[in-house]
Amino acid sequence: MSVTGRIPSGLISHRVHHLADGREAIFFADANAIAPEPAPDARALDPRGEPGQLRYDRLTGDWVAVAAHRQSRTYLPPKEECPLCPSTQGRHSEIPAEDFHVVVFENRFPSLGPDLGRIPAAAPVQVPAPAYGRCEVVVFTPEHEGSFASLDDARARTVIDAWAQRTAALSAMEGIAQVFPFENRGQDIGVTLHHPHGQIYAYPYLTPTATKMATQAVAHLEKTGRTLMGDILDFERKEGTRMVAAGEHFSVFVPFAARWPLEAHLVPHRHVPDFAALNEAEKDELAVMYRDLLRGFDALYETPTPYISAWHQAPVAGKEREASRLHLQLTSPRRAADKLKFLAGSEAAMGAFINDVPAEQTAARLREVMP
Repeated sequence: MSVTGRIPSGLISHRVHHLADGREAIFFADANAIAPEPAPDARALDPRGEPGQLRYDRLTGDWVAVAAHRQSRTYLPPKEECPLCPSTQGRHSEIPAEDFHVVVFENRFPSLGPDLGRIPAAAPVQVPAPAYGRCEVVVFTPEHEGSFASLDDARARTVIDAWAQRTAALSAMEGIAQVFPFENRGQDIGVTLHHPHGQIYAYPYLTPTATKMATQAVAHLEKTGRTLMGDILDFERKEGTRMVAAGEHFSVFVPFAARWPLEAHLVPHRHVPDFAALNEAEKDELAVMYRDLLRGFDALYETPTPYISAWHQAPVAGKEREASRLHLQLTSPRRAADKLKFLAGSEAAMGAFINDVPAEQTAARLREVMP
């Protein structure tokens, strides 16, 4: 089944399709184009399983997802067996079409979901809660080789629109507290598929990092009447030594207290909570600036740079949403051409980071190689 619709935030069309086991797949079109028509999914797939578990850590107040079914997920298959490439007459993939622009589909091996619901604020006894939520895969291109950095302007813009549409849709689902688009790129990061893609997690709780940032943002807003990220951005733009690039709507800088040898933040000048709140001009600039930042990371060395691209969006509701601003945290453990930073005792056990590379040095290197 396929339904064509219009996306108010900018795309010409998208199609909502359903895979053989009932999962949704949304086909997004580039500007001035129609999303390719998917075919029926001819695979014989097992029915979807029940959600995994959420276990509450009473020592820290954090939720931990237990998803044993993910042990059987696909791991670094060869190109001819890639589940993210277009389907052909002789091989059916997760995408039932011979061509596409951008596709978002529910993960076959989700950490959260497929059921939706509300979880308790805490679990005072050691009883698991259902792992409600939703996990989606965002496929940037039908090409097996490349990365987001290799996309042209139009395709990069389509991905931005897909993130905006999915943020709005997921935020409206029952029990969702936070929507997190991200990308793990490179085998050194731990990717399981090489095809250019990202993911979106819709959590039924605020994650530990989001909680810490929101707490800081709320306290700053209540004390000063100003937003924390806005003040940080203003300071970095005036001080200048950690600035990497500045546009009309966005800026890139290396944070003063960077934890990783390669780290950059991409921040909108306007206070917006998430992708869905961006206007058309902001999306246009973001598509190119983000793509060029990734190209800068790759230009630092002779081989592609592994990275985690984390899009921090405001919580779905509450005072935390008013205080929090959309921003990208792009990090890489690469500290030299042939060396990686590993999280050892201080970082992994205590969360106390030690960075060997000053933020000002990283910013200067990125300024030299940015397109």
